[in-house]
Amino acid sequence: MAQFLNDFTTFPKERWIRMYTSVYNYCTARPPGGRAGGRVKGATFVGEELYFQLVEFLKRHMKSLLREAEQRVEQSLLEFYDNEWQRYSVAMRYLNHIFHYLNRHWVQRETEDGKQNVYEIYRLALVIWRDHFFSALKSRITRAILQLFAKERNGEQIDSALITVAVASYRSLGFNREHPKEESLQIYKEYFADDFVTDTEVYYIAESTQFVGTNSVSYYMVKVLARLDEEDKRSRLYLHSSTAAEVKRTLERVFIENQLDALRAEFPAILENDRTDDMARLFELLRRVNGFSCLRDTFELYVQAVGVAALQAVAKQAVNDPKLYVETILHVLNKYRDMVNGSLQGDPGFLEALQKGCRKFINENAVCAEALTPTKSPELLARYTDAILRKSARTPPENELERLLDDIMEIFTYVEDKDVFQTFYGKALAKRLIHGTSASEDLEGTMIGKLKGACGFEFTSKLQRMFGDVSVSKDKAEIFRKGDGKAVSFDFTPLVLATGAWPLQSPTTDFLAPADLHACAALFSTFYEREFAGRRLKWLHQLSKGELRGAGYASSKVGYVFQASLYQMGVLLLFNEHKQLSLADIQASTRLADAVLVNTIKVLMKTKVMTRVDAGEEINKDTTVCANNNFKSKRTRVLINIPVGDDTPATVKTIEEDRLLQIQAAIVRIMKMRKQLQHTQLVTETIAMVQNRFRPKIQSIKRSIDILIEKEYLERVADQKDVYSYIA
Repeated sequence: MAQFLNDFTTFPKERWIRMYTSVYNYCTARPPGGRAGGRVKGATFVGEELYFQLVEFLKRHMKSLLREAEQRVEQSLLEFYDNEWQRYSVAMRYLNHIFHYLNRHWVQRETEDGKQNVYEIYRLALVIWRDHFFSALKSRITRAILQLFAKERNGEQIDSALITVAVASYRSLGFNREHPKEESLQIYKEYFADDFVTDTEVYYIAESTQFVGTNSVSYYMVKVLARLDEEDKRSRLYLHSSTAAEVKRTLERVFIENQLDALRAEFPAILENDRTDDMARLFELLRRVNGFSCLRDTFELYVQAVGVAALQAVAKQAVNDPKLYVETILHVLNKYRDMVNGSLQGDPGFLEALQKGCRKFINENAVCAEALTPTKSPELLARYTDAILRKSARTPPENELERLLDDIMEIFTYVEDKDVFQTFYGKALAKRLIHGTSASEDLEGTMIGKLKGACGFEFTSKLQRMFGDVSVSKDKAEIFRKGDGKAVSFDFTPLVLATGAWPLQSPTTDFLAPADLHACAALFSTFYEREFAGRRLKWLHQLSKGELRGAGYASSKVGYVFQASLYQMGVLLLFNEHKQLSLADIQASTRLADAVLVNTIKVLMKTKVMTRVDAGEEINKDTTVCANNNFKSKRTRVLINIPVGDDTPATVKTIEEDRLLQIQAAIVRIMKMRKQLQHTQLVTETIAMVQNRFRPKIQSIKRSIDILIEKEYLERVADQKDVYSYIA
């Protein structure tokens, strides 16, 4: 056995076999007074003597090792311990095979009889190592291991195998007697893991305190992340997973929680200087201890402040420049969205903070203040949408337009007064469809689909109906041209638009169309009323347009094609028969109202198609005008249908009136369900019902309640202050 322990690798094979056979013969020998393997007083005596002689032999071996170990210190001791442990543990596994028959019979029967100090041979060897060698050296060995860890942390090269073997021995020496196959970490935790965690905490408390006092927070974060990575690798290399988790928590407490105030205080400077790398490091550190709560609020306020400042800088220009306004918002939004998705790893809390900050500065900013209306933001967004969907020489490629529509929808999600956007967008869409100026019908449909997805079917139902009307009108116009309209000598494209779907106003003036146009319109009316009995057409001359060919100009042999409104066409065609006319004469022929006529003449004079005959600046009924035979243009096709005036005030007024009706409808729905409600609760529920479309004013809600009381939808409950009852 002594020879076997000293060098089992060169132990002759024949002696292996002889030892195994000797153990087998001993264990199967017939004991005195009984058969082989039989029991005496509950267990066989055969094997007991061999077992306890092995115990004594191993104890003597431990004493020999201990005498030599006591002469060594620190790393020398650890090297000796590791070498002997490796030799001993492997040898005992071989020995366990040699004593296989003893384990199988005598040891098993003894343990089944409840003997407490009998183990399988390999387990016995570990118990003797633990009780007679390890227990005397454990403190010194643990100290030597911790010293190696300290050297490695200080940047010194060490033999990592020394730690690996020693720590593995701690884990091997713990076992559960009732469940021998289960690993027990009692020895490992009691004599190594607890000391290791404490030593690690002390080491890094000293290092972090010294480092944060002499370096910037930015450099501190770099250092901490490096240390955390080092310790993570160290834990995976040397430690049990339970200890690794405890070390991780300890390091996070030392490096992060203890320095939380300093780390959080650096956040505003990181934002202000766009230090994206530092932002990523800070997020990685604070993510470990869930230290974001107050930083999310800081981020929200910062995004809001940046947005407000950006719009403040361009307020005077952006109030009349939708493109500048939207691009300024997108610059802020994209910058901080990229930060959230990049450095902040898409954290839901920071994403929500970004959304709140954007919502605030988009709805309340210097541009709205400059325009003296809180609804300027959705109006400018709608005008920008119209600009990119309207056909022009600078229209971007279709894939670029799709990206711009996505940008618009992102801003739209933050807009609170969505009904304002809906109104201005609807009016612009109507003009694009009527005048055929859409850049792409597919993109128009895509935009409506996006709005439908964001706000529901009701939000876009009228917009979709408008598309349907245009499509049906094209079919009916084709039928008319092939039938009743064959005699018409010019191109005539009527659009039949449903009154309830289109945001169009009735004409503000009478108008007598030129004879040919009047006859054609009458012909189409007859055709339509025959096709759809009971329907009545109402012509919207103020939206009609056409082309006139002008000839006889000195500047052009081929003449010009003027793209004009119907009112302009009515005026210009008069000059085929007259060289000059007063406004009174023109009015008598066209029946245009004074204001409309003056505006029409002003545009024709501004575009130099007409010129004034008499002297003077003021235009009235006595003003005389004539066609300008000296008209000159670089283009053959000349657009003279220039919009006059701004319909924004009228549109805003319409929005306010519609809101009042929506508030009243919401109140009626609430009261019909509740029957009786206190004033404050009614106001709260009304706001909740309509806030997806706009921000209702408290004064508007109070006014709506008064109107509904007057209309006898509601009544005040007698003897109950501020309580309303629904009148069925």
